[in-house]
Amino acid sequence: MANRLAQATSPYLQQHRDNPVHWWEWGADAFAEAARRDVPVLVSTGYAACHWCHVMAHESFEDPQTAAEMNAAFVCVKVDREERPDVDAVHMAATTAMTGQGGWPMTTFCTPEGQIFYAGTYFPPRAHPQLPAFRQVLAAVAEAWRDRREEVLASGARIATALATPQLPASAEVPTDRLAAEAVRRLLTEEDRERGGFGGAPKFPPSMVVEFLLRHAARTGSAEAAGLASRTLTAMARGGIHDQVGGGFARYAVDAAWVVPHFEKMLYDNALLARAYVHSFRATGNAEHRRVAEGTCDWMIAELQTSEGAFAASLDADTPVPDPDGRVHAVEGATYVWTPAELLEVLGVEDGPWAVELFRVSETGTFEHGTSTLQLDRALADDELDRFARVRERLAAARADRPQPGRDDKVVLAWNGLAVAALAEAGAVFGRPDLLVAARRAAELLVSVHRVEGRWRRVSRDGVVGEPPAVLEDLGDLGEGVLALYAVSGEIRWFDVALDLGEQVRTAFTDEQGRLVDVAEHAVDPALAAARAGEGRATDPTDGATPSGTSAAAGLLLSLGALTGAEEFREAASRALGPAVAVGGAAPRFAGQGLAVAEAWLDGPREVAVLSDPGDPAGAELHRTALAGTAPGLVVARGLPGSERPELLAHRGLVGGEPAAYVCRGQVCDAPTTDPAALRAALS
Repeated sequence: MANRLAQATSPYLQQHRDNPVHWWEWGADAFAEAARRDVPVLVSTGYAACHWCHVMAHESFEDPQTAAEMNAAFVCVKVDREERPDVDAVHMAATTAMTGQGGWPMTTFCTPEGQIFYAGTYFPPRAHPQLPAFRQVLAAVAEAWRDRREEVLASGARIATALATPQLPASAEVPTDRLAAEAVRRLLTEEDRERGGFGGAPKFPPSMVVEFLLRHAARTGSAEAAGLASRTLTAMARGGIHDQVGGGFARYAVDAAWVVPHFEKMLYDNALLARAYVHSFRATGNAEHRRVAEGTCDWMIAELQTSEGAFAASLDADTPVPDPDGRVHAVEGATYVWTPAELLEVLGVEDGPWAVELFRVSETGTFEHGTSTLQLDRALADDELDRFARVRERLAAARADRPQPGRDDKVVLAWNGLAVAALAEAGAVFGRPDLLVAARRAAELLVSVHRVEGRWRRVSRDGVVGEPPAVLEDLGDLGEGVLALYAVSGEIRWFDVALDLGEQVRTAFTDEQGRLVDVAEHAVDPALAAARAGEGRATDPTDGATPSGTSAAAGLLLSLGALTGAEEFREAASRALGPAVAVGGAAPRFAGQGLAVAEAWLDGPREVAVLSDPGDPAGAELHRTALAGTAPGLVVARGLPGSERPELLAHRGLVGGEPAAYVCRGQVCDAPTTDPAALRAALS
């Protein structure tokens, strides 16, 4: 039986196509083969930009003897966690329950029916005090399956029962001012006041928490929330986690001071962070935050945009570097780090010493082997900006001659939805039509390729859609993107796409109790259902590196309710916010998106209808003013007099023959205005 990954959509799976392991893709055929052979299924889960996934692959999956033992005793399945978040979620829940920790690569063993009975993360080729050798694990699991089958099956059944038990109680609560204020108070107690952000090492960008804080500050005038958001964004902007040369952010910092990143760069992080910096600039006029927002958007287009117009998933943490013998080694961060001598060589005596000081590059280094990541030691003065731009340009040119990290060029529906939202809003706020063009082009690819016979799929590559079905976060995040695109462009087709997404959320992704679930009714996977004692439609309302499906869908439903006046959308949003309220009340760092949507709920959200004749500059000015509003969850619709869709525009027209803006809550509007200054005041 040969390796079956040659035709996989996922670049991560393609990385393993030449392994001597007889890999299968996740699916019914693999589990049927395990049943036929009466062997367990070994599931190895990772993703293309994962450093330790590459390490385990080189140590174990490329080793013929290890592969032979895997092939003899198991059906081996390779899973891209980004392509199959439903598989990853269930198997990660089992791994953390059994070991107390999670991470990737993740190694799980399950029965031919799908029940998980043993789990771990990285296993080394040789044992050390904390971990057994991978081949020891293989031998022990194979022996247990052969000689202690009843014990193994009982373990799988116990784990399945535990996974089927809800981790969070159902909640029918709606957001309150008290909840939001308490969340801010808790966040203030968890802030790292010395280095910015929350907690210690490793430190992840809290983009959704910042979005909540910005919205709360806009709604309530809270100086504490505004200050916390600003300090966090500024600390990240000046840290090594931010690529000071090329723009964009790494996935996290390994230290508490944002100095040394784990160098992989993900589309979702950069889309969420770009939007947070856009919103910070919109609220405060902070020029540094504008520079970072535009630089991050430009980086996404330069480094992640595919030839079809959408955005690739990530850049690898490692750079392939040849040694003097011509062998290639994966070296983490090799593309990005510098020594003082290298800066002086590229920049010369005029700019080199200035850059060494500005970027905090030292002879001892902040990374490995005397190299340093680049940080900013202070805010740039206005008269330094041109010099800074010139230095960045020369360093970027020099860096382009170095080996570059690999790119995972699959297109993930949810993450592209986040990118569309960020680019559309940045284009509007910064007067950058090119960013709007990029947002529109990506959205067109998503709609034309990822919707197949009326149902959405999660991934594509080279313009060809993959098989995995979309999950709830895909619909919620894409809805966020196309609604931002509609607000900025006024093109009704994007509202229509959002409406379709919202209807599918209400039908296919809602269970019998009216709760949102992460997997559509038609897409329940039998092996995952078995792993959860027959419950195949799990949900997790906590926001992690990306918005949870529940939070993303709540935002989409709430906005659709505001645009259409349809009570069923607002009721569905209310039900979706219940779990987010429960998480946010106890652990706001893990409910940033849910709390941000809660701020929109508490604000109304405010709805703006702008009516004007085509090409009227006064109407365009009102529209720009509406888009610059800081009201949480602001919903904007623009149309011609007489427009009937969306319903927010219906029965509203010009005032005295002049373009007019209507500010409403629940479709109940204040008196219309033709004055941009009055509109600005109403939306602040």
